[in-house]
Parts: sequence; structure tokens; C-alpha cells
Amino acid sequence: MSEITGVTFPVPKHLMPRFFKDKKTVFIKPATVFKELRSGMKLVFYQSHEDTGYVGEATIKRIVIDDDPLAFFETFGDAVFLTKEEAKAYVASQERWRGIRVRKEAPRKRPWMALELEGIRKYDTVKKPERFVPVGGRYLRA
Repeated sequence: MSEITGVTFPVPKHLMPRFFKDKKTVFIKPATVFKELRSGMKLVFYQSHEDTGYVGEATIKRIVIDDDPLAFFETFGDAVFLTKEEAKAYVASQERWRGIRVRKEAPRKRPWMALELEGIRKYDTVKKPERFVPVGGRYLRA
């Protein structure tokens, strides 16, 4: 098996300038692909919705996991690429899609992750990935 060198996650095109122009340095999302991530690995930005493909990269400086995504705003302030209102709306939309549970216990709450980034750079041209990048993300291998 090849070595994991980083991760890629889709980010809608309209949010991408926040990393490159607005200098946001913290990427947050529900923790899906993260257990093998380490500081020093790469995050490659996959632009979704329009003009899809890899548009830039950054080095992961720090990884923080928390059950409450709003806690990241206390830790990182306005460095988070989403606004507090956008994060609240995203959480609310996820609650709607939980579905009906057969078991009686409450569904397990998924933790969130924050990737603090450094060395963010935009590519000159959009690079098409060899494989599809799902919403949950995908590890990158050497």
C-alpha cells in the first residue's frame, strides 16, 4: 500500500477565494477522512460545482477535533473559512438529513475537524483528478 501524503476535500467554487484572496487559514468540516492525517501533510483544494478540479494546496499545520464546530471560532477567530452563521446553517441542514433510526438510542454525533493551514498557494491552472473526490474527502497517496 502506498504512503498517505495528504487529503483532498471538495470546496464549492464560490468559497475558494476565501483561502486565496481573503487569507483564511482554517478549513472546517465534519470529521470524515482524518484518522491518518498528521501535521506536515498536504491539503489539496478540490473545487466543486463549477470548473471542477484541484486548484491549490496547503500544508496542514495543526489538526483539532471537537464535537462543537462553533468552538473553532473561539480557537481560531475569523481565520475560519466559513462564517459562524454558515457553520450553524450547515449543522442545521445535517440534522434534517439524519433520517429515521430503527434503534431507540440517539444517533452518534459526528465530531468536526479543523485543519489549520500554512503555505496556502493557488495553482496556475486547474488540475483534473485521476479519481472522483467524494463529499467526505479522499486521502492522497504517493
